Amino acid sequence: MTELPGWTHTYSGKVRELYVPDESPEGRAIVDRHGDVVLVVASDRISAYDFVLSPGIPGKGVVLTQLTLWWFGQLADLVPNHLVSTDVPEAVAGRAMICRRLDMYPVECIARGYLTGSGLAEYRTTGEVTGIPLPEGLVDGSRLPEPIFTPSTKAEQGEHDENVPFEGVVSLVGPEVAAQLRDLTLAVYGRAEEIARERGVVLADTKFEFGADEAGTITLADEILTPDSSRFWPADEWEPGHAQPSFDKQYVRDWLTSPASGWDRASNSQPPALPDEVVRLTQARYLEAYRRLTGQELTLPA
Repeated sequence: MTELPGWTHTYSGKVRELYVPDESPEGRAIVDRHGDVVLVVASDRISAYDFVLSPGIPGKGVVLTQLTLWWFGQLADLVPNHLVSTDVPEAVAGRAMICRRLDMYPVECIARGYLTGSGLAEYRTTGEVTGIPLPEGLVDGSRLPEPIFTPSTKAEQGEHDENVPFEGVVSLVGPEVAAQLRDLTLAVYGRAEEIARERGVVLADTKFEFGADEAGTITLADEILTPDSSRFWPADEWEPGHAQPSFDKQYVRDWLTSPASGWDRASNSQPPALPDEVVRLTQARYLEAYRRLTGQELTLPA
């Protein structure tokens, strides 16, 4: 990983690297300026089905970070977030944020406004998604009568997240915090879905992570509403009844599970390397998501 003056590397996730201030003069200056913080760096790695794939998608970490920063601005009046500064070392400029350290809740807070993916698979078997009954006759891509909160537990790297009913969240964090997490998740999704729709994008589903700050305030953390954590569909092509075209990593998932990849998902073996064409088209989808949502072009570093 990259060595950064004033920072010590502490953690590698599927996509992100985390650093904390070290004991050097530079590190002490960071603490004096910002307090108890962590540097969150988004790499170009991409994951699917709980595997980190190779190669990465060039510039992907920049897209994730810049889109997250844009969404933080859109949602600032609705929920506090952990952003402190974007004054980061030059080596990670554009792909890193200095953030308040939070006590993270062990829950992936997922909101679904449309039925697809694992939610669709569960619905086809039980007529429900994480214990929430849904109307009969829904198909892939159906818009739900109202958005639903379908949380999952956070798995360690290499393990699988597990969908849980709301009662599972209550058992992890207590009834009051569980209700706040649910309500905040649906409120943020509702605002973001409206903003995306105005820009011709369907926000089918998304996941959030929250933590508590020193005062106990529930705070939005990590990346938000990016092609890694959301399903984005072109609104003018939305047609329930089949898989939708998308501006997210569903393209990578679809290639992995196609005969072209030669990979058997049930084997639990490492997936094959992504072909150049898949890498190129995935990058194009991420950039298109950024352009459609923000109305701006994003130039990636060479």
